[in-house]
Amino acid sequence: MQRKWMMLGAVLTMLSVAIGAFGAHMLKEKIGADAIAVYETGVQYHMIHAIALLIIGLTAGQLGPSTKLKWAARLLFIGIIIFSGSLYVLSISGIKILGAITPIGGVAFIVGWLLLAIDVWQRGRDRS
Repeated sequence: MQRKWMMLGAVLTMLSVAIGAFGAHMLKEKIGADAIAVYETGVQYHMIHAIALLIIGLTAGQLGPSTKLKWAARLLFIGIIIFSGSLYVLSISGIKILGAITPIGGVAFIVGWLLLAIDVWQRGRDRS
């Protein structure tokens, strides 16, 4: 579990840098300021949650794997795809309906972080 999530986190972090650079260099002149702001929000959440996958991998290495950690990682990954992905496509294409699915990714982020917190708290308490 540790290696898988750390590898995925590293790849997704690299992609967030590449996607951010694409937006900064290729899209600034092609889409409006509001669309750029939406795109940049997608990049920020993408980067933060990709780094969170690295943290989950490190946590699994420290505390051992668990079902809650697996689900936390899965939900953060799903959140990146749905939340950031929908913002990328929305900002480039202008298809407004995609804004309706963005909150689903946000909920996945929230639940993923909650599961990570619960897992670390429960297992830390068990060690005391």
